[in-house]
Amino acid sequence: MRVVAVAPDVLVATSAYWQTTCTIVRRGDEGFVIDSPVLPDELDALPAVVEQAGFPFTGLLATHGDWDHLLGRMAWPDAALGVAESTAQRLRAEPGAAARELREFDDQNYIVRPRPLQLGAVQELPVPGRCEVGDAELELHPTGGHTVDGMAIVVPWAGVLVLGDHLSPVEIPWISDGGSREVYLDTLARLEPLVAAAETVVPGHGGPITPERALALLAEDREYLEALPGGAKLPEGRRDQAQAKIHSENVFRLTRNDPVLVRPGGPDPADPGPPIGVRLDEMALGDLGHARTDSRLAQAILLRDKRFAAWLRERGVTAEAIEDDFPGSRWERQTP
Repeated sequence: MRVVAVAPDVLVATSAYWQTTCTIVRRGDEGFVIDSPVLPDELDALPAVVEQAGFPFTGLLATHGDWDHLLGRMAWPDAALGVAESTAQRLRAEPGAAARELREFDDQNYIVRPRPLQLGAVQELPVPGRCEVGDAELELHPTGGHTVDGMAIVVPWAGVLVLGDHLSPVEIPWISDGGSREVYLDTLARLEPLVAAAETVVPGHGGPITPERALALLAEDREYLEALPGGAKLPEGRRDQAQAKIHSENVFRLTRNDPVLVRPGGPDPADPGPPIGVRLDEMALGDLGHARTDSRLAQAILLRDKRFAAWLRERGVTAEAIEDDFPGSRWERQTP
């Protein structure tokens, strides 16, 4: 984890995983930690980082409800967590989803944590609105499009704008389940004057950037979104395999209900180039060809218990055999 001071009252910690950012803000004898790093050792170190920097700790804030931004409670289990009203509604509608997604991430990456994620009660913050800290206030601005919820946070006395998952230098716009291209474009329009007025911009992934860089990313992201689904090209500097996968998911979400836009013939499983995402209804399993994805898909087929499942069992492909060779492939409904 890399920690830098971007202003006298603001630190930014950037995780080694996904370059997820965590912003630490103080004013007088009060302070907030916004979002979180990802890895257990980073979360363990975070309270010491805050203390050694001489920053007070009052509570936690999260820009939106994706699990990788909600891990502050792993560092401060008893701390209050403030979120936008839209995020509180999302968390109520998806009870336990963040903890399950964290557990899946840990299983895939062989990560062991001392305890499961427990969000507890969250404090709903009106957005647009303000949040008091010391003798000043943080400004809260609505965001959306990436997800159904979210807020950007302005630290006025420091000239810092904390964006959540928008304007990342390492990640293209990602329209997650519940997200919307149109809402995302509206969010970019609202963010533009905030970015222009800032001295430092902190996206959810990629570390702090200048407002000039953020405005350039905003123009690229707007061009990309407006060209979706058919004519969009990955922006320069964000064309790796991970971004190609996100792009494929964006196209899928925008075209899945429009038969005119669906690519004739569909993807080619024999093509080793672009990843092919596997989904069961609204759940993304991962990429075809990945051992965990394939094994969980096979387990799902066996659970469905139709003709092909019987064919597999006749040839010795059972849930137990799959789990023996691919641990962690079982579904929660399966019993050992």
